[in-house]
Amino acid sequence: MQIDNIKICVKISDSTINFNKVSYPCQLGIEGGVHYTKGAEGDKKTPIGNYKIRFGFYRKDRVPRPHSALNFIPINKSDGWSDDAMDVSYNRYIRLPYNKSHERLWREDRAYDIILVINHNDSPPVAGLGSAIFIHLSQINKRKTQGCVAIEPLVMSKLLPLIKNGTKLSITP
Repeated sequence: MQIDNIKICVKISDSTINFNKVSYPCQLGIEGGVHYTKGAEGDKKTPIGNYKIRFGFYRKDRVPRPHSALNFIPINKSDGWSDDAMDVSYNRYIRLPYNKSHERLWREDRAYDIILVINHNDSPPVAGLGSAIFIHLSQINKRKTQGCVAIEPLVMSKLLPLIKNGTKLSITP
């Protein structure tokens, strides 16, 4: 069931994601959180601020297209995301091979089997303010992230039917 006024809130203080009046554990940046205007590329902090969910990616060889009103794009081995602050495509989807620093979206560890892209530092991107901040699946060992929000597959399956392009997300201290 789609809910138009869903509120998604991530709390850095207790490492939770909250929606539909229920709180779930999540994994956040290794170094905690930082206000989105004070973050830096590679700081390992989750950016605090208000966002919108833009679209999603999924590994069609591992999971079916997510049941969601959100637009989803299947990931291929040649998909990546630029994290080179000096690159004209910084904090944007790119195709591999790519001669600048980037992150591969096709991963073996299953964390990127489902990715929700948020509008952190993207309109327009500010060089060095941080890139590739996603909501994605938790690692098997539930380790902290490089700045993203990671949630268990079961939690993702509860969230997906509730969201659409533009769903609001708040990351708070």
